[in-house]
Amino acid sequence: MTIVMIGIDLGKNRCSVAALGERSAVVLRRRTRAGSIVEFAAQHAPCMVAMEACCGAHHLGRRLIEQGHTVKLMPPEYVRLSLRQGVEE
Repeated sequence: MTIVMIGIDLGKNRCSVAALGERSAVVLRRRTRAGSIVEFAAQHAPCMVAMEACCGAHHLGRRLIEQGHTVKLMPPEYVRLSLRQGVEE
């Protein structure tokens, strides 16, 4: 199964990673350390990587672009749908 998109939710110590297959279904879900995301992405063929635009995301994005991935950074308003609906995390 080919992974076409990786979504990353960055945190201070732990990050959530979800990978989508060709049929837009989640094929992999994992919580990992923040430092091991580059190693995780290196194991997969170049694809689109989507994550929230924050101070650490720009550095991580440059490292992923060096591996051949296409990086899309989104504003926090689009990532945290629950906050727009008035629900606190």
